[in-house]
Amino acid sequence: MSQQHDEDLTPTQTAGYIPGQKKSLAEYNQLDAEDESLRKWKESLGLAGGAAPAGPTNDSRRVVVEQIALEVAGRPDVVVDLSTPGKLFTDIFFFMTTAALENAKKSPFIIKEGVEYRMKVKFRVQHDVVSGLKYLQVVKRGGIRVDKMEEMIGSYGPQGTAYEKRFQLEEAPSGMLARGHYEAKSKFVDDDNETHMEWAWSFDIKKDW
Repeated sequence: MSQQHDEDLTPTQTAGYIPGQKKSLAEYNQLDAEDESLRKWKESLGLAGGAAPAGPTNDSRRVVVEQIALEVAGRPDVVVDLSTPGKLFTDIFFFMTTAALENAKKSPFIIKEGVEYRMKVKFRVQHDVVSGLKYLQVVKRGGIRVDKMEEMIGSYGPQGTAYEKRFQLEEAPSGMLARGHYEAKSKFVDDDNETHMEWAWSFDIKKDW
């Protein structure tokens, strides 16, 4: 990975912000249940019911990104599917995920100029709480950075079903100079600076779909 790539996908540091001390799932479950504000906070993490699903023993990931999608009103979502069927060993999962990410890079999204769109992500959390999960995205054209996006997703506890996060609406640039091919790089990272997934993809801005 190049130094420039590292700089492009480095999350913004908020002045004075210090991430809370990392706790295990067991420690979260043992926190004082008599504290109302603490109880509500644990509910927001999906921990109010006590023990949470541990996750498969052959998959140590805490964040499993199932899909990234492009949403445009009145059109079917354009989806990059990163899920895997059934129970898979880690090496098989790695192969299938790598294939999906390579396909995302080779098969660009098509975005109509001037249209409003949003990205959305579906993901699962397993084994432990993830704190301050963020999505970072850098877009380049001809090797020159033209956009950088940082979206706070939040803190989540493990559960058996997937979470979905819809990002803010964006407007695609328009005009002859805006049309063309763009390269993008994305990353999911948390407060502990752990990278959960990172990949390259691309999109084309065109006059029409």
